Amino acid sequence: MSLSNSESSSELTSEQSTPDLASNSVQTHAHKLSHLDADGDIHMVDVGHKTVTTREAVAQGYVVFPQDIYSQIKAADGMTKKGSITQTAHIAGIMAAKRTHDLIPLCHPLPLDKVGLSFSYEDEACAIKVTSTVRVTHKTGVEMEALTAVSVACLTIYDMTKALSHDIIIDEMRLVTKTGGKSDYQSA
Repeated sequence: MSLSNSESSSELTSEQSTPDLASNSVQTHAHKLSHLDADGDIHMVDVGHKTVTTREAVAQGYVVFPQDIYSQIKAADGMTKKGSITQTAHIAGIMAAKRTHDLIPLCHPLPLDKVGLSFSYEDEACAIKVTSTVRVTHKTGVEMEALTAVSVACLTIYDMTKALSHDIIIDEMRLVTKTGGKSDYQSA
């Protein structure tokens, strides 16, 4: 693969761009990375031995607009020539959560019990806050499904409003909570 810019160009070989999987660093940390085995090779996590529990994850993100565009969107209650931005983003987020395993290579396909999305206007930030809640009764968690739902919902809002401005920022996408697995998580 060749990378270049106006000042210089250089070749990256396969050996240079790929970490040495036999190195002590990868072997030392492989046990902490669930998708790497002890040799540093990629694999799908075996969840066969895990207990079936109800697991839930909440994620959120923000779509931030220039002040005048945010005011226009809020005044129109999210309606554009393309339709309701939040209703369309809601459907897109649900569809995305259900297809996470098709988008993220090592995710397990899961029979989701619930996918919910909520949207709120955040006046101080000139943003629409998107929150997803995903629940499953299974052997593995749904953090990636919650994050995927928020990501695609935010991207859909961008798509629905880009005719008004391209100065739109998708920001602070993160996991808020996860429960029901080996360990629970609550963001600070």
